[in-house]
Amino acid sequence: MNHYPLWKNLLILVAFILGLVYALPNLYGESPAVQVSPLRSGIKADSALMGRVESALKSSNINPDAISLDATSVKARFADTDSQIKAKDILQTNLGEDYVVALNLLPRSPQWLSDIGALPMYLGLDLRGGVHFLLQIDMKGALDKAFESAASDIRSTLREQNVIYSGVSRDAKLITVKFRDAEARGKGETELKQRFGGLVFNETEEAGEFLLTATLKPEEEKRIQDSAVQQNLVTLRNRVNELGVAEPVIQQQGADRIVVQLPGVQDTARAKDILGRTATLEVRLVDEEHHYAEGSAVPFGSEMFKERDGTPLLVKKIVIFTGERISDAQPGFDSRDNEPAVHINLDGIGARKFKEATRDNVGKRMAIILFEKGKGEIVTAPVIREEIGGGRVQITGRMTTEETKNTALLLRAGALAAPMDIVEERTVGPSLGADNITRGFHSTQIGFTAISIFMVIYYLMFGGVSVLALGANLLLLVALLSMMQATLTLPGMAGIALTLGMAIDANVLINERIREELRNGNTPQASIHAGYEHAFGTILDSNITTLIAGIALFMFGSGPIRGFAVVLCLGILTSMFSAVLISRSLVNLIYGRKPRLTKVAIG
Repeated sequence: MNHYPLWKNLLILVAFILGLVYALPNLYGESPAVQVSPLRSGIKADSALMGRVESALKSSNINPDAISLDATSVKARFADTDSQIKAKDILQTNLGEDYVVALNLLPRSPQWLSDIGALPMYLGLDLRGGVHFLLQIDMKGALDKAFESAASDIRSTLREQNVIYSGVSRDAKLITVKFRDAEARGKGETELKQRFGGLVFNETEEAGEFLLTATLKPEEEKRIQDSAVQQNLVTLRNRVNELGVAEPVIQQQGADRIVVQLPGVQDTARAKDILGRTATLEVRLVDEEHHYAEGSAVPFGSEMFKERDGTPLLVKKIVIFTGERISDAQPGFDSRDNEPAVHINLDGIGARKFKEATRDNVGKRMAIILFEKGKGEIVTAPVIREEIGGGRVQITGRMTTEETKNTALLLRAGALAAPMDIVEERTVGPSLGADNITRGFHSTQIGFTAISIFMVIYYLMFGGVSVLALGANLLLLVALLSMMQATLTLPGMAGIALTLGMAIDANVLINERIREELRNGNTPQASIHAGYEHAFGTILDSNITTLIAGIALFMFGSGPIRGFAVVLCLGILTSMFSAVLISRSLVNLIYGRKPRLTKVAIG
């Protein structure tokens, strides 16, 4: 009656062993480390970089515990924070400005655990310390910029096509073009509809004037807003690199908000300066009359910049136009040979200047330079094949689709697409984070101990079985969170404590049902069987209702609320498994093999 088949016992044993292995890394703690990452896309993290890091530390008599290389960085582990901070200063001095040297924490768990993917949970900002910003994007500013660009482009298009018009004005979300007669308006409408697919045009007449009004299509307005969010995200990620943050969190929240979390950063003023900085783009001609050699003098009238792969290139000082004239940049494909390309849209002034520059410099190279903090980097330097008019520019050059996407984002990320305001700001000190960890651990420990004492006193042997099942539940929950590489926060620790209470509630229901069956005169074996079978329905109902609430919190919540919901939902699943399967397996091992059982220790 109270026997599990062998396969079910083996399943429970395998689940317990896997839980133990994947929860184990959380017991080893973390070591202070330094992470070295290339700042520019043309520089790679390789064995040569690891050799430079080793030699720089060795020459300064700093002995790291270990140095490792991964796909994006070199990491050096140290025994204490003093050595970590000294190493960071030394590496910053030796490696120069092409690399980001960041403080980090690496797990101390053995290599064999890392090899099978057993890694500890990440610690959230409230447990590790750092700065939290919630940024609100001014979508009205993004739309205003789009309307101003569209109005300027309309003027340039009408001039290029020799369409006579009286003026172009803009009022909020409406662009009005005035014509002298219906014929000119009809010709202008035909040209503008071909050029501006994202605008809706309507003909009106007012005070003897022939008007053509234009508004953005709803789908185009949404595209502009989405593009503004994505551009601001990319810009913020580029800027956060300069802060030397090992594991920053930069993600969209809702339709128009961005969350920025910088673990380990305590200088709020510097963080604000970096996030709010503006960057500019400049388009210049490459100086092909002179050749630059490393260490030689730069010719008069030219400047030396480096391309993305580190190659030096001479560029003329005369600026054709700046990034303010780029209204949009999108990845795509060349219409002639289907080669990956970047498509750039310029405003009216930019289109005119670009047309003149390409007409007069066919066969020469044109450099697009990104400036930030006074330093310029050449994003791309294509050859001008022909005169380019109409404000549409196409950049190709042996790029993959991923590179065109990144280049388009970088061109748009020269400056923020729309202004942002900091609507929420929090700073958590490292000592406060450590105190939060200690308090959370102690509260869980005290709660587990109190529950264990009560269960053993009140339910005797069955109480001990419940405590063992509760311990297995906690082990499995930590293992699942570690396998998912979840970020543990204070709300998450609250979810773990809540899970303990919910898990023991299921065992209380089972034990009380067994007591009731015994009082009704059933045999101990029949009472154990009936207790687990009849209590399962009640346990399932109560857990399903709580699971629905947890799913709702995850779907409609954000930030810490979603973290709490994840722990809650996983805790419900592990508590069902431990309270029903694991506890019954233990009871079967203790009492199931006694056919003439006359008494059970259940209080």
